Amino acid sequence: MNRRTSFSFRLYVSGDTENSAQALANLTNLCSTRLPDRHKIEVVDVLKEPKRALADGIFMTPTLLILAPSPQRRVVGTLSQTKTVLQALGLGTMAA
Repeated sequence: MNRRTSFSFRLYVSGDTENSAQALANLTNLCSTRLPDRHKIEVVDVLKEPKRALADGIFMTPTLLILAPSPQRRVVGTLSQTKTVLQALGLGTMAA
């Protein structure tokens, strides 16, 4: 994966809960430091759009869907384990 690969994320949250806010803050921070100008984040509140969550197979929040680059992956939790999230993104060995 090269340094210009674009990333597309969909973060499923549950209202304004602490875990949801933490996951969004962690994802936003990771993207701004590791993926500046090459990421898109879509936030879906399962309380407002439950059918959409079910269509994507989301049964707990927060859940991050990594839509691009392929293959699609998912990470569940607050995304506070930066190393694990970077590995899921295929960026585990990439320098900042």
